[in-house]
Amino acid sequence: MSYIGGENKPATSNPDECPFCLIPERDDVDGLVVHRGTAAYAVLNLYPYNAGHLLICPYRHVADYTELTDDETHEIALITQTAMRVMRRVSQPHGFNLGMNQGAIAGAGVAAHLHQHVVPRWGGDANFMPVIGRTKTLPQMLVDTRELLAQAWDQD
Repeated sequence: MSYIGGENKPATSNPDECPFCLIPERDDVDGLVVHRGTAAYAVLNLYPYNAGHLLICPYRHVADYTELTDDETHEIALITQTAMRVMRRVSQPHGFNLGMNQGAIAGAGVAAHLHQHVVPRWGGDANFMPVIGRTKTLPQMLVDTRELLAQAWDQD
């Protein structure tokens, strides 16, 4: 409900207020950063669909996939592949949802800064809670998930 209510969403598309521009200025634990690359980084989603839900973000403030440089596109792809390998080793998901929502109308919560979702999925991971309780239970705290993934990332 915090997400739906707009908590932590920037009011404008100004990079000075963009969470994906501000996160890299924080330390890894405080910012929930799992990995820092040259052109992009991996961060846990503050409002995850499942435990381990990562966002792969370019450092540069761009809104559209077509605005990425070749280097940014390549690194986002490599970080996504590593994220999947790491999550398979740490959490044994049965599958993944990968995707980018381009524009607010397409469901982008922060439409001004492109980000790719990497969502681990397990058989039966959707239950009555989202329908009846309008919430989703997550079996792990974000800081614990960040620590597990960050440690395993260095082993990949």
